[in-house]
Amino acid sequence: MAAGALSAGPVLHADAHDLRARCATTPPPWLEPCAARLAVLAPLAPAARLAQLDAWAREAGVATDSGRALRFVPAGGAAAAGAYESRIFETGEVATRTDGPGARHDLYNALAWLAFPRAKAVLNALHARAIAWQHTGAAAGAASRRGPLRDAATLFDENAALWIGTDVSLEAALRAFDWPCLFGAERARLASSVRVRVLGHALLEKLDAPFKGITAHAFPLRLAPDAAPAVVDAALAVALAAQPPSSASLCPLPVMGLPGWCDANRDPAFYNDPAVFRPGRHRRGAAPADRSDQD
Repeated sequence: MAAGALSAGPVLHADAHDLRARCATTPPPWLEPCAARLAVLAPLAPAARLAQLDAWAREAGVATDSGRALRFVPAGGAAAAGAYESRIFETGEVATRTDGPGARHDLYNALAWLAFPRAKAVLNALHARAIAWQHTGAAAGAASRRGPLRDAATLFDENAALWIGTDVSLEAALRAFDWPCLFGAERARLASSVRVRVLGHALLEKLDAPFKGITAHAFPLRLAPDAAPAVVDAALAVALAAQPPSSASLCPLPVMGLPGWCDANRDPAFYNDPAVFRPGRHRRGAAPADRSDQD
């Protein structure tokens, strides 16, 4: 389905699991940071694909906050989320599915590690810290719950998009759900003053089959919109280490409304959909409707 003909809810492309379909000459905006690597991976068999991901991590010196060199290794059966994150922190090993269910999800996770190595290391350390607290509480007889830190770190890891720009009025409009301002009156300024980069790997997976209701959790970073990837990664890592993510720091953003993200949104009528472009911030921070089943 072309980006200009979005459905209201989840759709599946016939080629949604084909890497080659994601390596167009002009990639969509959300794939720009990883398009070159996707093109290299496209013709490779699953085992060779994993080896290439691992080689890139080794060449770049990617490491966890615990000082372990990051390695992408074959997934060996199902593991609890806590065991998965703890294994990364303790050994540097990222269990990665390369074929069948979950392969796309894990591919985008690996590409996120390569694009945002320092920020991903901080997120993993936050998971490890929260898991340790959870286990300590369980050992002491307290109820074993994930807790808000793990929930927020997971949400960020899976669904975050970085709102990169220094225009505080546009950021204020984002926080206020002022879509008529962002996508209407200030559309040209938004296009020139803000860059949105996707970090969340589940969000990238949703964008394999884009639909109107896809909603990211945007994290504003006050940097120049053309800041180098390494600068963005370093700034994000510092921000997350200083103040772990929370629901208050994340702004729901219906990404298909962004200029250039789909042809259909050139028509102002595209935004006449209150189920997606809700006016004002709602009680308990409810997000615009993301009618997918991948949250």
